Amino acid sequence: MRLPIDPQADPARRAWLPCPGCDDARDCATCADRRSCGEHWRYLLSNRGPVVHLQCPRCTHVWSLNTRPGAAGPGGGAPGR
Repeated sequence: MRLPIDPQADPARRAWLPCPGCDDARDCATCADRRSCGEHWRYLLSNRGPVVHLQCPRCTHVWSLNTRPGAAGPGGGAPGR
């Protein structure tokens, strides 16, 4: 079941992090070079300190991620991108 795009989603607020739901950027050369790809971005729904709340526009997966370096536990640290 696909979720609807969050009503707070704004294409002007983007993040470039891998989607754990669809991993759509795995074969993208631009993403592999850690550059901002025009196709594989995520909605940045909100943040609270280092924790960002994201939604993938492709598969609509919603997740949170602690971007603090060395963060452990659910969501872990941010893969660099």
